[in-house]
Order: sequence, then C-alpha cells, then structure tokens
Amino acid sequence: WKRSAKIMTMSTIGSAAVMNDSVVLIFSGVVVDLCVRHKVSNSLPYLLSLATTANTGSAFTMTGNPQNILIVSLAYDDISWTEFLSNMILPVTAASIINATLLFVYYSTELFPGASGFMECLGIVFSGNRTPEMLAQEHAYHARNVQAVQEDTNSGWSIWSKIQIVLVTIFLICFAVGLDVCVTSICAGAILMVLAAWKRQHYDPKPEIVDYDAEGNALPPKKMYDMDGNEIEPEEEELVTESETTLTEVDYGLLMLFIGQFILIGSFDDTGVPQGFFNAAMGGCADQMTSVPCVYWFVLVITILSNVASNVPVVQMLAATFPYATPYDWMQVSFSATIAGNLTMLGSAANMIVAFQAAKVGDRTFTSERHAPFGIPSTLVSLYAGTALLSLVHFSPECSVKLGECDDQ
Repeated sequence: WKRSAKIMTMSTIGSAAVMNDSVVLIFSGVVVDLCVRHKVSNSLPYLLSLATTANTGSAFTMTGNPQNILIVSLAYDDISWTEFLSNMILPVTAASIINATLLFVYYSTELFPGASGFMECLGIVFSGNRTPEMLAQEHAYHARNVQAVQEDTNSGWSIWSKIQIVLVTIFLICFAVGLDVCVTSICAGAILMVLAAWKRQHYDPKPEIVDYDAEGNALPPKKMYDMDGNEIEPEEEELVTESETTLTEVDYGLLMLFIGQFILIGSFDDTGVPQGFFNAAMGGCADQMTSVPCVYWFVLVITILSNVASNVPVVQMLAATFPYATPYDWMQVSFSATIAGNLTMLGSAANMIVAFQAAKVGDRTFTSERHAPFGIPSTLVSLYAGTALLSLVHFSPECSVKLGECDDQ
C-alpha cells in the first residue's frame, strides 16, 4: 500500500504542477518496471493509482490539463491562477481522499496481503502493523536488493534533478503572482529544453560503439583498405544534433492515436448531437445549471458527455452554447469534466496514455473491462462529494463582472 500511496502522491503533485498527460507519459513505464522489480503479480492497482490521481490532481490548477487551459482561455470573465486554485483545493482534496480510500478497499487483497478485513487494513495504514505475508514480501525484497544497495554509489538527488525542481518552483511562483500563463509556460519549457540539451551534449557519457563476439569479448575496430592496400582512416563521428535527438524521442504511434481521436470527436461534435443531448437532458435547468439542485444533474450530464465525446470538445461546446457563463459556472464545468475522466478508460487522454505506454513494455492489464468496476463507483462518489463542497465553498463570483451583473448584487 505504501508503494501505491507514493505513486498517488507523486502523480497528484506532478499533475497539478505540470500537466496530467505529461506525468502519465513519463511514469507509466516506470510504474510497470517497479512492479516487475518487486515481483508484483497484478500491476492494475498501481496503474490505476497513477491514472486516477493524475486526472484528479490535475483539477487543482488551470494548467493541470487541456480542458482547464481551454476553460480559462474561453471564459468571458478573467480567471486567475490563484483564484482557480483557491476554488479547487477543497473539492479536489476530498475527491483525492475518496479515490485513494476506495482504491485501498477495492484492491485490499493486493495492497494488504494477508489482511482479514477493513479494520485490519486501517491498523496497517495508521499503526504500522504488518501481516506475516507482508513481512515475508519485505524480507524477500530486501534480501534480493541488499547487494545492489551496497553497490549503489549514486544515492540521493542529482544536481540536474535539483535544478529542474527549482525551475518548476519558479514556474509555479510566476503563475501565482499573476504573470501571463502562455509566456511563462513557453519560457519554462525553453529553459528546460536548453538545459537538457546542454546536459546531453556536455555531461552525459557518450555511447561506445563496440562489437562483441559470441563469448562477450570486445572485438577490435575493423580496418579498411583502399585498392592500393593503404589503410583508410576512419571518418570522424558525425555529430548528432539536438533536433535529431528530440525527433527520435517523439512517440509517433501515440501522436497518431490522438490525431485520429480528435478528428473523430471533432466530426461528432460538428453534427450537433452533443449539443442537442445537452439541451434535452438539462430541460428546465438549462438557465440555472449550477444552482442547487440543478447542479447535481448538470455534472452528471457533463460526465456522460465527457465520456462519449471527450472533455475538451464538451468544454468547447459549452463555450459556444453559453458564451457568458460566470466564473463559478466554469469552476463546476472544470471539476466535473476532469473527475469524469476516471469514469471509463476512454474518459480521458491520460487513461489511454497509461494503457498505451504499459502495453509498449508488455503489460496489458489496464483495460476498459478492468478499469470500469473501480472507476465508475469511485468517480460518482468523488464527483458528487466534490460538487457539493464546491457549491458550498467557492470564491469565484456567480455573476459576470465584465457584463456588470455583479454590480446589481
């Protein structure tokens, strides 16, 4: 369970600070490798820990996921980074706790081996108790890795990791003080790319191109001769440019997957079916969609549409349907569209990235059939608990400042 908790903490903080798609793209293979090294029989709880908390944690900030960025750019009234965060702290924290609790309960057999019930699991989490099965697994792991730990001389954080953390911290401070989000993001990305390029060219060890025989012995470099028997001097190794290195790291298969998805979703959105479904489903609540009790029906409709047409097109549809929606309306849309990504595996791009990246390294446990039994109940409970908290405690106005509606209140 500690391994799962660490994955959830890392995923939540990373998604809020950067973006959920980037976090799962980087760490999906790491989680699978972690499960292999620890000889975990079922990696699904850990992949779910990564995917669900990446979606939930991304709801904290306006830069956490694409739909939040789109909401801030399409909203009629200005929404600052700190205003967005202050509204989301309470509901997203509650949703994260609910999601983690249900994950521990649903996968208690895998995460708490040998535990006989819910109360014993609580004792393991809060009192540090261990079952015989857990002790046996820990002893076996430490026995396998004692020699590796003794040989490991690169303990601790590298200077490059510390520099990246400092840059990301400055990046978030710039958001908090109100600097332009686009300019700050581009500058931070450019600095990180230049830093990575300098590190790769001047610090990382160069790969050695050496051939080996059948017994593993290094072979001497081959000599070549011209027609007159003179030895041909080997040409200098061609310098690999940073552009070539970067292009080889592009995941073209994943890129084509999302190109096809957005073409399909965009075509479906152009038919007007999602808009028609939204208007028909909301009925009399269309003019007061974020007022209680209409807000609870509203978030369910958003959840359904987000899993049918994806959350980004749903946000675009709502912006066209309600161009003068208030900042509070957009907070409810952002929270429900983001949390809805955990309902099914197709509900968010982060889920598909986790499945795609895990399958690339041979792990095909993350499927729609295995995601749904946990994803559906966890999402619905988190969604309505967070919606209730957001409707009770929010700092964004329920009126449009630019239209002068707030002056009458």
